[in-house]
Amino acid sequence: MWTWLRATQSLLQPTLSMASASFSSLSMNPPLSLNRSKLKPIIKAQKEDVVIVGAGIAGLATAVSLHRLGVRSLVLEQAESLRTGGTSLTLFKNGWRVLDAIGVGNDLRTQFLEIQGMVVKSEDGRELRSFKFKDEDESQEVRAVERRVLLETLADQLPPDALRFSSKLSKISKNGNGETMLELVDGSQFSSKIVIGCDGIRSPIAKWMGFSDPKYVGHCAFRGLGYYPNGQPFEPKVSYIYGRGLRAGCVPVSPTKVYWFVCFNRPSPGPKITDPAELKKQAKELVKNWHTDLLSIIDQTPDDTIIRTPLVDRWLWPTISPPASSGGVVLVGDAWHPMTPNLGQGACCALEDAVVLSRKLANAIKSGSTQSVENALSSYGNERWPRVFPLTIRANLVGLALQWDNPIVCSVRNNFVIPKLVRLGPLLEHTNFDCQPL
Repeated sequence: MWTWLRATQSLLQPTLSMASASFSSLSMNPPLSLNRSKLKPIIKAQKEDVVIVGAGIAGLATAVSLHRLGVRSLVLEQAESLRTGGTSLTLFKNGWRVLDAIGVGNDLRTQFLEIQGMVVKSEDGRELRSFKFKDEDESQEVRAVERRVLLETLADQLPPDALRFSSKLSKISKNGNGETMLELVDGSQFSSKIVIGCDGIRSPIAKWMGFSDPKYVGHCAFRGLGYYPNGQPFEPKVSYIYGRGLRAGCVPVSPTKVYWFVCFNRPSPGPKITDPAELKKQAKELVKNWHTDLLSIIDQTPDDTIIRTPLVDRWLWPTISPPASSGGVVLVGDAWHPMTPNLGQGACCALEDAVVLSRKLANAIKSGSTQSVENALSSYGNERWPRVFPLTIRANLVGLALQWDNPIVCSVRNNFVIPKLVRLGPLLEHTNFDCQPL
């Protein structure tokens, strides 16, 4: 149903735009003696109480959460449709608690395998350690979820008019009434009392609020989704392989799909590669001598699902970094706290942000007080900062430790630290998050 509505919207939008343009040209056609080049059409801003910029995980989860609480929002997405590219993401129990709270958890569970545990190996195929998640935490739940399915499931919970595509932000400003003005590339304008920036790691809204660009951490990652039409052969476990300055992993997603990644050190991100065949070739070259199933999984991966991305993060230093909100504008997810994927918490934290902000905001909006809204946004930032800042640092440090390339250090890691010292339980404590139904 959602796909049909979006397709219809996409087909009608150019026709409606052309009709609107034709009407304007007829009704506003000036006398021939006037200089047309000096005439500018007057565009009236569309008023909205809540505008969400970005229809990724953070944006859609926030919109659905507000919708559950009786608050309407308009989601502006710069792409022509949902950005369903990419591979999959791993959700731990904190992510699933949020999905349950907003009413989509069970729909997703039926489509994706529950991961029972993890195994860590060296590049020569030697097993270093294995864990079972339930042995460490009976309440733990781990599943790898296709990004496309997650976005479509969230979008299906929204009214059809809640999403506006082909809506790229061009300018943001404040008007005399204290409202936030959003101007799009196509000339459309919106004025809103509340703007929620969910526009990703390169967020224009975060930049407007004074945040620095995310910092490259020194390594890049290839990612892909292996496809086995007759059924994939792997146990429901996360497999990690650690080499020198290079690591990789894979996890079954569904009965027919397996997610994989290869993370490698690089002093700079390097040029962007758009040729999918070249991406596959480079990924295979990195692990060609490893004794794993990884090469066969990469071979089973459709070229157009392979991506390469530089890993970045932003550290939210107290009293130095700007606050999460200012003047009715607030940030959620990667737009505020981009983090490396080493703990599998980027998407989980975005989901947490969504429900925390929505609860506070819904109560404030219903009170009808502007000051209540400001207090709610400030309270959201104060509550979430102690949660996301330590996780960002921890994820960064874990990545640095796993990307060591010194042979002596790697030997100590593989032969002593991982087999003798590492305990999974403490490493999963950050997945504890209490989230009641909305």
